[in-house]
Amino acid sequence: MSDLRTSRTRLVAAAATAVLAALSLTACNDGTGAHDEGAPAATSTSPSPGAASSPSAGSDSTGSTGSTGSAGSTGSSGSSGSSGSAGSSGGKSSGGSTTGGSNASASKAPGGSSATPVTCEGSNTRTVAAPLSRPVNHMLLTVTNTGGKPCFLYGYPSVQFADAQSEPPVIEDSQPQAVVTLEPGQSGYAAVSLSAADGSASNGRTVKSLTVYFYGRSMSESVGSSAHPSLPAKGVHIDDSIKVTYWQQEMSDAVNW
Repeated sequence: MSDLRTSRTRLVAAAATAVLAALSLTACNDGTGAHDEGAPAATSTSPSPGAASSPSAGSDSTGSTGSTGSAGSTGSSGSSGSSGSAGSSGGKSSGGSTTGGSNASASKAPGGSSATPVTCEGSNTRTVAAPLSRPVNHMLLTVTNTGGKPCFLYGYPSVQFADAQSEPPVIEDSQPQAVVTLEPGQSGYAAVSLSAADGSASNGRTVKSLTVYFYGRSMSESVGSSAHPSLPAKGVHIDDSIKVTYWQQEMSDAVNW
């Protein structure tokens, strides 16, 4: 009987030991046992600095929004980072340093100097006739653009003194390389050789009125209004040798003929 009790006691003790061991294993697999393990929880949140560094590469203050989103859940932190970078591109457009600024400057492109030039004629110019002391027997015509647009002085002036029946011929060698262009307020010039210096030409006379006509681009006929510059009160002497120069951009080029 003593051996039987001893055997039962050992059996009970072994069973109790087995039950304690089973309870110990169950406790290890319980949720509270997993809660005691602190390292896995820290590991699950450690990718958030990496996700925050991705928006900061966008070099915009909205990157902080991306890092806040990455602290949410482990699976969605990557997508939050991408939305942060999208926010940084929006920040560039709101800054106006890329497309916004270029569009604004294009809309303000200057157009003041793009006015289409017109033909210089009596209504948009002022013409002055002044006798010259040198060369002798010469007169200078000065045409000033009084309009608001550039104008072209085509060819040469068609001048008519008093009751002359034809216009004086032009000095062909005086033709400039380009058409004279007058900006508003700018002047162009032409010289009129009134008479022969030695008095050898025929039909000399004194005239007191002058009309200046302006040619168009085709040089086939005059265009627009004519000009009527004043002459000296005593008039000017002309003869059949009278001739004119082409319009010149500079006064010095006109008086050389």
